[in-house]
Amino acid sequence: MTQQSTFRRIITTDLPVLLIVLFAMAPFVWMILTSLTPTATLSATGVSLSPMGWSMDNYIRLIEQTSFLKNMLDSLIIAGGTVVVGLLVSVTAAYAFSRFRFTGRKLLMMQFLLINMFPIVLLILPLFVLMRSVGILDTHFGLILANATVAIPFAVWMLTSYIAAIPKSLDEAAMTDGCSRLTALRKVVLPLTMPGIISTGIYIFITAWNEYLYALTLGGRNVRPVTVAIQTLIGEYQIEWGLLAAGAVVGAMPATILFLLVQRRLIGGLTQGAVKG
Repeated sequence: MTQQSTFRRIITTDLPVLLIVLFAMAPFVWMILTSLTPTATLSATGVSLSPMGWSMDNYIRLIEQTSFLKNMLDSLIIAGGTVVVGLLVSVTAAYAFSRFRFTGRKLLMMQFLLINMFPIVLLILPLFVLMRSVGILDTHFGLILANATVAIPFAVWMLTSYIAAIPKSLDEAAMTDGCSRLTALRKVVLPLTMPGIISTGIYIFITAWNEYLYALTLGGRNVRPVTVAIQTLIGEYQIEWGLLAAGAVVGAMPATILFLLVQRRLIGGLTQGAVKG
């Protein structure tokens, strides 16, 4: 590779990519710097760029003076429960849509797609009335069911493409050997669709973790996820930016750690779905 071609590659490819990455990462870096800057410094000179001026005071105050850890636990329970409910329903539904041809199949699939086009606010009032009548308002179970209404339709679409890519002959061979339909699904189909299941599970988890309107309306004093708890850090007459930034950093950590742990499987699952779906 000549020097001229190397320079052209840097100008046309490397530099634009670097600028895009810096533009995307700048808000997160600024949020972390804000969380590490003491309140007195923020009020006097702004965000400290020097490590000598950094402190963990905002994080200590967040843990000791607020119920943020309990709010984190609420979000973990809700997001984890939504993943379990969402995958149980969407895997079985996707298997049925990919393996059977029945009357109304295309109509049902189209309805799943149309549901995602409606804003969440249209479902809040009916869900509020329904959950209040059955006594699950302001509970983890109620918020899990509410989040599942958003996660399941798109998850069914995602998993249907993965399962449809697996030959039906594998199911038939397993059932010929004595397996039931559910056993064939568990022992044959699920292992082959694991990358897709993982990517779908991460999608459900992140959707439930970042959800705000359901958490604000259907939650309350007993159950208050992180998205609502961060809003309570905004005072009536002033905003403690350091405390607010610390809450945002801590609230973003579970989803970030989960993504880093399953990054390879997630990319593989998304690529498999894009090629075979």
